[in-house]
This record gives sequence, structure tokens and C-alpha cells, in this order.
Amino acid sequence: MATVITVAQQKGGTGKTTLAVNLGAALAAMGRKVALIDADPQASLTRWAALRPANAVPLTVAEIAVWRLAAELERLRRDHGIIVIDSPPRIDTDARVAIRAANLVLIPVQPSPPDLWAAEGTMALAAAERRDGRIVLNRVPIAGRLRAVVEADIAARKLPRLAATLGNRTGFALAFAEGLGVTEYAPRSAAAGEMAALVDELQELTP
Repeated sequence: MATVITVAQQKGGTGKTTLAVNLGAALAAMGRKVALIDADPQASLTRWAALRPANAVPLTVAEIAVWRLAAELERLRRDHGIIVIDSPPRIDTDARVAIRAANLVLIPVQPSPPDLWAAEGTMALAAAERRDGRIVLNRVPIAGRLRAVVEADIAARKLPRLAATLGNRTGFALAFAEGLGVTEYAPRSAAAGEMAALVDELQELTP
């Protein structure tokens, strides 16, 4: 049975699609059969896939409307071990369907109060669907106090999060522009190390 990971966040600009494609690329490079579902109307994941080099590790990419999600998941589960869903950037019926389909919900949050406030709504939706939701601190400044302030706020609100964080590094944007994950584009970079640590942590949480 495939493990389904939904990347969800009602606020735009948090790096939701970047997290989804990097997660998929990193897992595929480890030999996992990975499918990426683009359920975001902006279709950024699909455009990323169109840039992907022919010699890159194969990934299945499906761009679908959320109302077709159940049927698409049934088809993809037959041949894939991991399915990553890039969900619509809002809280409504579409987001609920994508979250309900998941074994694990990842909620990217930039270290800013508005991002964290928005994440609470997505986390509440995951809880309502009885799904395990985890915050992923994303685009974290390399220096400064903001990270510590937001981490303390997350702890005070008792919101579950991954220990691994992703920094505000140009490698993620450069890799995306080439249709690659950062672990493919610059495997020895700090950004790739952060992504590898996140994948290691996820493998302990998912079947």
C-alpha cells in the first residue's frame, strides 16, 4: 500500500510546491517509486515537471482536479510506493479531500507570525480528518532571532512539527528552475543536506 503525503497550507508563498517536488525527487533518488499529484490550480508542479531533464530519475506526475483525486490515487497506488499531493492553497472542500487522502500532512511555514497563524487552520483541518499533521519550518533565515521566536511560538501553541528545517537558500530556487530537486542539482550543498535530514525524519513517521 502506497504512503500518501499531502503538502497543504492555506497561505500562499510558503514554499508548498517547492517542498513537494524536493520531497518527491529525494525519495525517487533513493529508489522509491514516486508519484507527484498536482492538485493546485496554479499548476507550478506541472510546469516544474516539464523542465525536468530526460536523464533525471523518473517520477510520475499527474495534474488533476481534486474531484478526481480518489480515482487517481487508486490508479497510482498500484505501481507506486510514495504519492505526494500538492494541494490547493486554501481551506475548503478541495483541501479537505486532499488532506483526507493522506497518511501524513506536511504544512510548510515560513518563520513569520502570519504564516504560523495560517498554519493553525490547516492543522485544525488535518485534526478534524484525523490525520497526522506536522509543521515544516521553511525558508528559514540563516541568521537572526526570528527563527527562535517562531519556534518558541510553535512550542507554546503545542503544534507538532518536524525537527528538520529548510533554510532560505538559493539552491532550492535554482534547482526548481531546472526541473530538479536540490538533492539532484547540488547534492553536496547545505540545502541538499537539509532536505536529506527531512526525508530521514519522514521515513521514521511513515510506513
